[in-house]
This record gives sequence, C-alpha cells and structure tokens, in this order.
Amino acid sequence: MKIPVLSSFMFDEPSIWITVATLLSTVYLGFAEVIGSHLQYSKFANSSQGIKLSSRAGMLILYTPALLAGIVSFFVFPGDGLRFLLLKSAVTFHFFKRDLEVLFVHKYSGNMGVGSTILISIFYFYVATSMIVVYYMSLGLPEPSIDLTYIGLIIFIAGIIGNFYHHNLLSKLRANKEKEYKIPRGGLFNLVICPHYLFEILIFYGFAFISQTPLAFACAIGDSCYLIARSHQTRNWYVSKFEDFPTSIKCLIPYVF
Repeated sequence: MKIPVLSSFMFDEPSIWITVATLLSTVYLGFAEVIGSHLQYSKFANSSQGIKLSSRAGMLILYTPALLAGIVSFFVFPGDGLRFLLLKSAVTFHFFKRDLEVLFVHKYSGNMGVGSTILISIFYFYVATSMIVVYYMSLGLPEPSIDLTYIGLIIFIAGIIGNFYHHNLLSKLRANKEKEYKIPRGGLFNLVICPHYLFEILIFYGFAFISQTPLAFACAIGDSCYLIARSHQTRNWYVSKFEDFPTSIKCLIPYVF
C-alpha cells in the first residue's frame, strides 16, 4: 500500500496492519507510563509484587533474543545489497552493545519483574525481526526517490556513541557496593535527566532512515512515545526523592522538555 505523501521517503507498505498494530501497541506503553502503570524495571520496579529476577539476568533476557535474531538474519537473508547489510548490522550491533553493557558497564540496585521482562524481551525481539523481515519483503519494490541510508547511518552512530557514553556516566555514579540512587552528573545529564533515552531514540530513527520502511518509522515513533513518557516519569521520581534536584534539568530534550 503506497502512502502518497511519504512515498519519496519510504518504500511501499507491504502490510499496513502490521505497521498500525506496532505503532498503537508502543504508543499504548507510553500512555501506560503516563497514568502510572510502569514496566517493572529500574527505579520503578516494585519489590513487593510478583516474581522477580536479578537485574543483570533480566536485562540479558531483554536483549539477547533480539541479538540472536540479528545474527540469524545474516544466514537467513544473505546478500541483497548494501542497505540491507547496514540494517542487519545496525540492529545486531545495537543489541550486542546492550548485552555488553549489561555484563560489563551497568551497576544494579534492585530486581526486575518477570512479566515486564518477558514483555520487553518480546517487544525487542519483534522489533529486530520485523524491521529485517519487512525490509526483505520490500526488496524488488521501487526505491524511495530520496535515499536516507547514509543519513540514517550517521544518526545511528551518533545514537550508539551518546547512549554508551551516558550509560557509562551512570555506572560511575556508584561505588561497587553502593545501591542508592544519585542525581546523575556530566554530559547531557547537566541539562536533561534521561539523555541515554534521547540517544536511544536516535538509534531507532537511525534504523528507520537506513531501512526507509513504514514499519521501521512506526517502531521509531512508538519507541519515542514510550521513552518521552518514561523520561517524564523519571524526572518526577527524582524531584520527589531529592529536594536539591535542579529545576533547570529537563526530561529528555535540552531546554525544551
């Protein structure tokens, strides 16, 4: 199905219902955050409810299935051009990086709910798989007249670097035995409370620009909605916990929100 206004930037849509369902489901997760129905991880994990996993084990479960999907895609869908190679490589590298951070960068202060862990893991696996499969389904269709592949690659690299840098800053807030939360400092933390979310959004828009499929843009928009809502709730949490929290620090976008 062709979307006339966007046809210069996107492939034809092989399955509009998959794209619509993806967008609505991810937007719903953002709405759930706004109304206080948080996914149970990080500072919003409720230690008194449900079955729990250690944060390290839970985080590995979040990202590893998506990483494996990316690795398998090189064998299931070999070749088929530079754009497809860049998409598969970007998806695989992102989740490989996340697993490395889980193992060697992050410090943990709590547990994760099993239900939220499974839900997020399925979402990431679905995103990784669907972006690759839908692009494969688009092969042979007319290419968009405006090629955004290399712009997407630049956005993706900027997102990866910025996301890793700020995750590394977060890890240095605590000594090895410390578990209490502190107000993050350094980098864009001096301007927003969730710069790592901002750069994760860039990563997803990198995927979208590289592939130029409507589904990839739906994933990016949905991820943005969720992380915007999550960053707003995160800032509210810090304000409630720290009397000295700087009022000038925004949620996600410096000086704006």
